[in-house]
Amino acid sequence: MSSHHTNPRSLLNAAARSLIERVERAGRPPMAAMSPVQARAFYDTGGPMLDLQPAPHVDRVHNFSIPARDGHAMPARLYAPQSDVALPVLLYIHGGGFSVGSLTTHDVLCRQLSRQGHCAVVSLDYRLAPEHRFPTAVHDSWDALNWLQQHGRSLGLDTTRLAVGGDSAGGTLATVCALMARDLGLPLRLQLLFYPGCIARQDTASHLTFAEGFMLDKDTVDWFFANYIDEADREDWRFAPMNAPDHSGLAPAWIGLAECDPLVDEGVRYADTLRMAGVPVDLEIYKGVVHGFITMGRAIPLALQAHADAGRALKNAFES
Repeated sequence: MSSHHTNPRSLLNAAARSLIERVERAGRPPMAAMSPVQARAFYDTGGPMLDLQPAPHVDRVHNFSIPARDGHAMPARLYAPQSDVALPVLLYIHGGGFSVGSLTTHDVLCRQLSRQGHCAVVSLDYRLAPEHRFPTAVHDSWDALNWLQQHGRSLGLDTTRLAVGGDSAGGTLATVCALMARDLGLPLRLQLLFYPGCIARQDTASHLTFAEGFMLDKDTVDWFFANYIDEADREDWRFAPMNAPDHSGLAPAWIGLAECDPLVDEGVRYADTLRMAGVPVDLEIYKGVVHGFITMGRAIPLALQAHADAGRALKNAFES
């Protein structure tokens, strides 16, 4: 990938470089030095400060809950434009390394996807690690997708037009849901994936090139995965969707990656894997930006381009 650059920081665009310099000057402790509860609180307050303010208007924002298989009530939030007809819907699964993130941290992104995609978005608060380790997040995500297909009509949704999406760890979960949907005959219009984790071991060139100083450091990745999964389970395709035995027959994919992201190589590799299996793929690599940029629209304006591209992909998938 970019490993031939003596200084990979030279790849950053001005906004991303400025953000990283501000973060480094602030000298905040890394998430890996915090307890999971502290890290969640830190992300819930600090994350939205980098995002668009004020939050873009959506006509209808409604909190509700979705039952998981064990009876746990998963908090969820519906975003929808005013509509006289049933709306197609995206189930959105937030990032945060399976350990942090919430309806709050991805509120602006979900508003943007609803506005730009002319669709409803349901954001899911699945259970987090280490209190709930693998495969709870997988089960929660799949249970929510199933529930939406079966009960979405009660929310004014068109359950024949369903998509799944997510970023980072949420992108992994969305990818896995797309595999399960194919296996269990649940039709999806699109899998919308922002820089998803796809592989069992973080050993691609980009993981080395961007290991430190690009917002998502290796120590943080290691901390996330130690919270979430046993070493023995890492090869499971529900953690590493690249390991699924067959990628044919999956829903079309829109994949948006950040150029200066440890996860960029596996995202490209997954896009190639899908294409080789005959799945339609639209791949966008956003130049000069870092992991997490799509929820940093105030600090990194290129996020708005990614929102528009993803929204257009949703709109097209739902209209086709």
